[in-house]
Amino acid sequence: MNTLDILWDMAMIILFAKFFGLLARKLKAPQVAGEIVAGILIGPTLLNLVQPTDFLSEMAELGVILLMFGAGLETNLDQLKKSGIKATLIACAGVFVPLVCGTVLYMSFYGFVPMDSPEFIKALFVGTILTATSVSITVQVLKELGKISTETGMTIMSAAIIDDIIGILVLTAVIGMKDPTSNIGLVAGKTVAFFVLVVIVGVIVYQIMKRIDERYPHTRRIPIISIAIAFILSYVADVYFGVADITGAFCAGVILSSLKDSDYIERRVDINSYTFFGPVFFASIGLQTNLRTLDATILIFSIAFVIVGLLAKIIGCGAMSGLCGYKGMDKLKIGIGMMTRGEVALIVSQRGLKAGIIGSEYFTAVILLIIVSSLLTPVLLKAVFAKDKEPLNY
Repeated sequence: MNTLDILWDMAMIILFAKFFGLLARKLKAPQVAGEIVAGILIGPTLLNLVQPTDFLSEMAELGVILLMFGAGLETNLDQLKKSGIKATLIACAGVFVPLVCGTVLYMSFYGFVPMDSPEFIKALFVGTILTATSVSITVQVLKELGKISTETGMTIMSAAIIDDIIGILVLTAVIGMKDPTSNIGLVAGKTVAFFVLVVIVGVIVYQIMKRIDERYPHTRRIPIISIAIAFILSYVADVYFGVADITGAFCAGVILSSLKDSDYIERRVDINSYTFFGPVFFASIGLQTNLRTLDATILIFSIAFVIVGLLAKIIGCGAMSGLCGYKGMDKLKIGIGMMTRGEVALIVSQRGLKAGIIGSEYFTAVILLIIVSSLLTPVLLKAVFAKDKEPLNY
């Protein structure tokens, strides 16, 4: 692939992704949905203006690392501490129930197999995709309703953050199981060792960055050093511990999330993600989704995947909320607030494709789930909160 081809591909991706992203936002849909549609449009499915290449794959990899680093920066550790055991239990149920339901769903379509079979790992990975929660849309709706500071609103946000952390751990474990010669105990040991290293190194790195931040507040060296830390931790995670590089990036974000300038770092990182790497990543998902090859089985599976994905979160999180003492409509609010999928589901899917666990045809199901859940969640949340005695703040 020569330089001129690269320039053409990047120009098409950026122009189409931004146009359809803005169009999606106008239609009250997630911007990422528009960027994915752009990839489908310019890819093999329709116009065939851009073909998936190794270069685009590497750019998308950088994009996903920056996205996960940004997600880590958004983590509010104080909020996590306050939410305590309830949010943790809800998050665990929000991971376990979709994981089991997704695994059973896949095997219902393609056959039940022994747990030591490679096909079982594929089924388990489909369940892993369903564990992800995207709280960004829910947060926006709660802000509009004036309910974000309520106990229910805070529980939803905290549980969603913990949900993603647990989901990343599950992703790491499932990818580690892909190698038939791998020892599950060894995989678990290396994963634990990595997180022990993160805690130890994280304390040191945080103290160093805190001093730099205090001495040079709001200077560009802060986000530059922070991005370097994210890349280093991503490299160490993958090369030395066999943990997904995105886990390292997310941990780097969590380590730096308590800095005074964490918002400043996030804004600077977001500039790169928003203008370049993000569109490349989301458009590349669309490029790898060839709807011309879609058969009836995948289409029916995709519809079932969406239904199971939505209900599993509502049932799992709602039921655990009841066990944690929430009553009546509050259980339903938490379940609905946790059912939205977004970037993390795409990131997990892309990781499975890269590891050779699933094929690109399953992106259709994931994209459909993201679009449906993103459009349905705001409508349902407004409906259940409208039953409150207190008026909504529009």
